Amino acid sequence: MTDVRSMPVPDGLAGERVDAALARLLGLSRTKAAELAATGAVVLDGRELGKSDRLIAGGWLEITIPDLSPEPATPPEPVPGMAIRLDDDDIVVVDKPVGVAAHPSPGWNGPTVVGGLAAAGYRIATSGAAERQGVVHRLDVGTSGLMVVAKSERAYSTLKRAFKERTVEKVYHALVQGHPDPTAGTVDAPIGRHPKHDYKWAVVADGRPSITHYDTLEAMARATLLEIHLETGRTHQIRVHMSAIGHPCAGDLTYGADPVLARRLGLQRQWLHAMRLGFTHPGSGSWVEVSSTYPEDLQHALDGLRDA
Repeated sequence: MTDVRSMPVPDGLAGERVDAALARLLGLSRTKAAELAATGAVVLDGRELGKSDRLIAGGWLEITIPDLSPEPATPPEPVPGMAIRLDDDDIVVVDKPVGVAAHPSPGWNGPTVVGGLAAAGYRIATSGAAERQGVVHRLDVGTSGLMVVAKSERAYSTLKRAFKERTVEKVYHALVQGHPDPTAGTVDAPIGRHPKHDYKWAVVADGRPSITHYDTLEAMARATLLEIHLETGRTHQIRVHMSAIGHPCAGDLTYGADPVLARRLGLQRQWLHAMRLGFTHPGSGSWVEVSSTYPEDLQHALDGLRDA
């Protein structure tokens, strides 16, 4: 059973990539939208479009949508090493280990925060897409640290608004190569999809506004430990901004880190940790701040640099 939708290109989607536009229009993940485009299901003025083609204002769009039967649910699995830092009727703050995704997504078969909480018996908000219920912000699989998950519907809507309005304090520690000059500053540079590599992000002229504040905590021979405050929350924001100013996170080979240094420090991922999270509690209205400590692999790398 298929459904064919025909319409003029919506004004708000003109100029968008096909995969991004379909994701917004149909409520799909970007990966699913790209898979749909790959089947020839997206036609603009009689011409089939690929995932990276862009929609043209005034064009006539036809989308053939197959019957998207829901995939069988993956049973929740415990997440070893995921600690609970705060838990009440409205929220749960977790300390996420490396190698754990925030929520299920196409192509990811590993552990997730959502699955770990479900396996531990936590009930979370049902708002949001089915696979990411309760999740109001995310950390990369390769980034460890603090995440807050909403347990009540009130908490979900309140926290989503707080993140959108930038009233949440998000503090990271990052070990970056070299020594940023100045030692404290702000990177204000728009971030969007990398023009050549879909799996990466980059500073691009037509990207979304992105602001990162950094301050030096400790300078060592070959690297600097920074405290970073995020004003915005773009995908890979810290990694992209640090790479853009010539100081990628140690171990972050995707964004230009030195593989020799990474091996020497025993790093198999970027040295980046979500260290503190502060926000107005959605129930009590009081300010809440939760802190973390470095996981073993990051502490080991840091100790190795200090002893050099």
